[in-house]
Amino acid sequence: MQETTDIPTNASEATDGLAAAALRAEAWAGEPFLREGEDPAHALAPGTSRRRALDDALAEIDAGERVPSSQWKVRYALMLGLERVLAEQPPHLASGTELRRHQVDALAGMLTELIAANEEHQNGNGTAGNGTNAEDQAEDEDDEDAAEESAEDVLDNQAEDGEPTEFTGPDPGAVRRYRFRHPTASGKTIAAAGFVEAARTLGVLILTHRRLLVSQFDRDLTDEGYADRFSPAIEGRTKPKEPNPLTIQTYAWFARHQADVSRDAYQLVICDEAHTALGEKTSSAIRAFPEPIYIGMTATEQLIAKQVSDVFPASVDDLPLQDAARRGLIAPLRCLRVPPVAAINQVPIVGGDFDQEILAKTLDHQALNQAAASLYRDRFDESPGIVYAAGVEHAYNLAKEFRAAGLKAEAVSGRTPPVKLAETLAAYERGQINVLINAMLLAEGWNSPRATVCMHLAPTASRRVYQQRIGRIMRMHPRKEAGIVVDFVPKAATHNERVVSLHSLLDADFYREGARVTPAPRRRLQRRARRKLTPAPWLVPVTPDARRRLNVITREWQRVDPKYLDEDEQRYWASIAGRQIRFDERAAFVEKLTARGATKSTLEQFLATCAAENPNRRLRMIALSDRVSMMVERADFDDLVTLVTQAPTWEKDRMSGIRIVLRAIAEQKVDAPEQILARWTWRLARASRKVQDRRASSEFPEAKRLLGALANSRGHRHEENAAKLVNAALELPLPVAVALLASAEGYTPRATQLIEAAREKVGTIHEVAEALAENLPPPKLTSGRSRRRKRRKRKKTGSETPQAQAGDQSQNGDAPAEAAATAADAGAAADANGAATAAPKKRRRRRKPKPAAAPAAEAEPAPDAV
Repeated sequence: MQETTDIPTNASEATDGLAAAALRAEAWAGEPFLREGEDPAHALAPGTSRRRALDDALAEIDAGERVPSSQWKVRYALMLGLERVLAEQPPHLASGTELRRHQVDALAGMLTELIAANEEHQNGNGTAGNGTNAEDQAEDEDDEDAAEESAEDVLDNQAEDGEPTEFTGPDPGAVRRYRFRHPTASGKTIAAAGFVEAARTLGVLILTHRRLLVSQFDRDLTDEGYADRFSPAIEGRTKPKEPNPLTIQTYAWFARHQADVSRDAYQLVICDEAHTALGEKTSSAIRAFPEPIYIGMTATEQLIAKQVSDVFPASVDDLPLQDAARRGLIAPLRCLRVPPVAAINQVPIVGGDFDQEILAKTLDHQALNQAAASLYRDRFDESPGIVYAAGVEHAYNLAKEFRAAGLKAEAVSGRTPPVKLAETLAAYERGQINVLINAMLLAEGWNSPRATVCMHLAPTASRRVYQQRIGRIMRMHPRKEAGIVVDFVPKAATHNERVVSLHSLLDADFYREGARVTPAPRRRLQRRARRKLTPAPWLVPVTPDARRRLNVITREWQRVDPKYLDEDEQRYWASIAGRQIRFDERAAFVEKLTARGATKSTLEQFLATCAAENPNRRLRMIALSDRVSMMVERADFDDLVTLVTQAPTWEKDRMSGIRIVLRAIAEQKVDAPEQILARWTWRLARASRKVQDRRASSEFPEAKRLLGALANSRGHRHEENAAKLVNAALELPLPVAVALLASAEGYTPRATQLIEAAREKVGTIHEVAEALAENLPPPKLTSGRSRRRKRRKRKKTGSETPQAQAGDQSQNGDAPAEAAATAADAGAAADANGAATAAPKKRRRRRKPKPAAAPAAEAEPAPDAV
C-alpha cells in the first residue's frame, strides 16, 4: 500500500498562528477570543470585531503592557465578556442563576451595539463608537456646588424648580451611553448582575438614587456570588487592589465626587432607575465623566419634560409592561375605581405633579381617612398592601384610622429612624404588619413580593410616579393571583383626566371593575391563588378616542353599562343591541335598560332597531308592540308604518305587524294630526286588503259582486258602481264597512272622491283603525320549535298498539265508530296471522263534507256516507 503524507500549507499555518495568538491574548486579557469548536479563520477573519480586538491586544502586548489598558477594556472587554456569557447554554450568573429571556435580550442588544460600533469604524485607535479619542475631546466641567445635598437624598427632583433646558454643549461620551427599559419587578437587578458577570475583567460602578437601594444591590450581588469584587470608591490616582473592582454608590455622591473618581479604575457604569439621573447636576456629572461605558436601566422613559434618551441615547432593549405580564414575568394587575369624595380640581400642578401641601390640606380629613380605612377593611381585609398618602402627617393620620378599623397598619416616612424603618419592613415581610402607609418613601427601590394592594389615596399627575408606585405590587408570589390597584377616579374617567390611572397609563380601551387590565399570562409557574377581586358583569369605555370607544361598544355591547355613555353612544349601543340580542336574553336586557339609567330615547332606539333588524320573529313582534305602547313621534311612526308594510323582514308577519300599528292609532299613541293619521290608517288597510276582502266577503255576500263591478268598469259606469259600493258600505256594521272600503279603489277622480268621503263618514279615525285591526288575525307568538315538538310527540303516541288506542278512546267515550271498527279489524287480522301484535295502520284524515247549497240538498244523503 502507498502511504500519504500531509504537507502543511500556508493556510493551515496561518490558522495555527491565529489560534496561538488568540490563546496568548486570552491569557493577557482574561476573556476568550476563540470558543471551542470555532474555526479561527472564520471567527477571527479580518474586519471582524474580535479580530480587531485581537490585533489591538497583540499591539499592546508587543508594546510591553502587562495588563490591558483602560481604553482597550472600554472598547473590547465588555464585548468579549457578553459573547462569553451568551455562548453558555443557558446563560447564567456566578451563582448559577439562569437569565430569563428578556434579560438575555438586554445583554444581546448591548452586544449587538458594541459589535456594530467596532465594525463600523476601522481606524483602530482604541476609541469606541465615533473613532475620536475621548480623552482628547473631554472638557473639564466645573462641579456645581452640591454641598447642601445629602447623600441620603434623591436627585430626581432637582429639575422641578424650573423649566428644563436641553443640553447643547459638547458630549463626547454620548456614543458610549446605552439604555434598556424593563418594567418594575421584572428583574432588572438580575439583568445588571448579568452585565457584572460579563464585565469580570472591568471595573464596575453601580449608581442608584437611594441609600436603601445601595444596600439592596449589595445584598443581591452578594447572593449572586460577586461579594469578592466589592470595593470602596476609588478616587484620584489610587490604584485598585483588584483589577475588576465593583463599587455601589448614589447619584448624589457621584454628582459631588465625579471629578475625583479615578478615570482608569472604572470602565462600566450601570445607572439604576436611569430616569432619576436626568436632573441637571447628575446629568452634568455623567457628561463630565465620558470615558466608561454607561448602561441605564429604567422602567419609565420620562422625568417631567425630560426623556431618558437625552442622557442615554441608544436603546438596546425595550420590554413593554403588557408583554411582561403576558410572559408571566410580573404579576397581572386588576383595578378597582372608587369615585372620589374630595374634589382636587383646584389643586395646582407644580413640577409635573400635584402640589403636595395643598393636596394634603384637601385630603387629610378624619372622615375621609375613616372611609378609606373602612374601604380597605371591607374589600381586602388582611391582604398585604401599600397605601400612598399626601404627605407625612397624612400618612400617620391614616395609619391611626387603619389601626382603629382593626387592620395591622404602620406608617413610615423620612422621619422614621433607619433602625425602626428596617424593623418595620422586616415585620411586614413576616406578616406582622399588613398595610404600610407612606408618602413617597416606598415609591421606588423597595420590593416586597407579598404586597398585593396598591391604594392611591394621594392621586398623582405624574406617569413616572404612578408607574413606580404600582411596581411595588408587580412581583410574583405564590399566594398572589394578581396585584390590585385602587384608583380614586370616576368609573368612566377617560385618559384625558389630570389624575393618572392604571387604564390611562396602559392606554386601555375600557374599564371593568375587578378585571385584569394587563394581559393574562400564558402560563403560571406557581399554584393558582385565590382571586381577591371578582370581575363585574359590566364595563364602560374609558379611552378618549371616539373610534375605539365605538369599537368597544360594538364588541362588548352585552356588558357595556349604558349609564356611563353619553346620549349618542347610548343610541349607538341600543342599535347594536337591537340587531344582535337573542330571545332568551330579553329579560336581562330589559332590566339593564331600566335599572342602569338608560334614557328614554335609548329605549326607543333599541325597540325600533329590534323591530326592524332583529332576525328573531317573536322578538320583532314584541319590540314593535312595546315601541307603540308609548307615545311615538310623527317621523318615528311613519318609519314604523313603512316597516310593516314594505320591509322584507316582515313579509311573513305583515298582517300581525299591521294589526299592532293599527291598534296604536286606535289607542291614540301617535302624536300627529288627523289627516296624517287617516293617511296612515288607510295605507295600512290597503296593505292588508286581501284579508280585509275576505272579511267583507264572509260577512256581506254582495261584497265580491260590488268590488268586481267597480274593478271591471270604466267611465261613468265606474262612478255609478263606486256610488253603489259606498251606499252599501254605509249601511253595514263598521268592521264590514271599513273592510269593504279598504278593498275599494277608484280609477277616476269622482270615484276616488266618493270612496274617500265614505271613509271619513263611516266613523272617526280611531274607530276605523280599531275596526280594521279587529278584521286581522291576532299574532301567533308560538315558535316553530314547539310545533315540531308536538308533531314528534304525536308520532310517538301513534306507535302504540291499535287495541290500546281503541281502549283509550272507548274509555274517553268520544271515539268515533270508524276508529273502533278499524281497531277491531286490525286485531282480527293479527289473530289470523298468529302474531301477538300488529303494526298500527296510519289513520286517514276524513274530509269534512261541504256545506249544502240549499235545504233540499241537505235532506239528501252524501254519497260517501252510504
